[in-house]
Amino acid sequence: MNKIKSFFSSIGLDWFLGAIIIMVILAYYFPEPGLMQEPISLEEIANYGVSGIFFFYGLKLSTDKLKQGLANWKMHIVIQLTTFLLFPLLALLFKPLFADSGTQTLWLGIFYLAALPSTVSSSVVMVSIANGNIPAAIFNASISSLIGLFMTPLWVGLFIVADTGNFDAWSIIGKLCLQVLLPLIIGMLLNKRLGWFADKYKGALKNFDQSIILIIIYTSFCKSFALNLFNGLSVFELVLLMGGLLALFFAVILITNFIGKILGFSKADNITVMFCGSKKSLVHGTVMSKVLFTQSSIVGIILLPLMIYHALQLIAASIMAQKFVKK
Repeated sequence: MNKIKSFFSSIGLDWFLGAIIIMVILAYYFPEPGLMQEPISLEEIANYGVSGIFFFYGLKLSTDKLKQGLANWKMHIVIQLTTFLLFPLLALLFKPLFADSGTQTLWLGIFYLAALPSTVSSSVVMVSIANGNIPAAIFNASISSLIGLFMTPLWVGLFIVADTGNFDAWSIIGKLCLQVLLPLIIGMLLNKRLGWFADKYKGALKNFDQSIILIIIYTSFCKSFALNLFNGLSVFELVLLMGGLLALFFAVILITNFIGKILGFSKADNITVMFCGSKKSLVHGTVMSKVLFTQSSIVGIILLPLMIYHALQLIAASIMAQKFVKK
């Protein structure tokens, strides 16, 4: 793993972004392993891995730290409303541009991206680089992950069901509770006893998370490529998609910056609002897709906007963070 990371760093790429690209290429040329059910099913491994990810995530969450973070409630409300209300509403504005039945699935991917919680690691890292409010960033990214377990399925149920006609709400909630919420709660309950384990082996746990994500991406794209679902997608449409997602990112940045100034937030708090409010979690997006779209063959296309946005948000946020430092 360290050798792989060193190789991608040497050519100026984040190793995980490079690994995602490799998984998509492997799925295109070698889809058979991702479709096999016997003797080993990669999908089953991913299903168990999802529960493992949320168990270890819960193990890292300290309820005491979450309670301490409640003080700056005005900022927290702005960030969470941005993540779970502003983003989906902006995505709905894009829907008329995808009126063609061939691009409708692509819009579903954009809306799914918009309904996801914020990411923890990169939000905190960027806020730290830009000299923002780090404790507030940790609190908001963590609480966003918890809220997302309910808000993301709610948005998906309200809007994606109308377009796919294939969404059993009660079944989804039951699976989400068993596969995601239950391991998370168990992890949180064990935090005081085993929290040290998550801290000590956080590097190994991060590698575990990323490995499961890569398996999910690979198997999802295997299905989509096997059914030729990407045949109607041109390079021009991909470029337009990238431009639209970049516009979405900067629209959220500008709106949150404007709101922060109106509410009189300090510079550090405003930085936190912009970075935490504009991020979307690839981890939650990939693992929750296993629960929300279990029987769907379009998961590859639905995850495409999220993967592109993940890369764009890292690049754009890194540049912005460096500019804040210089100022």
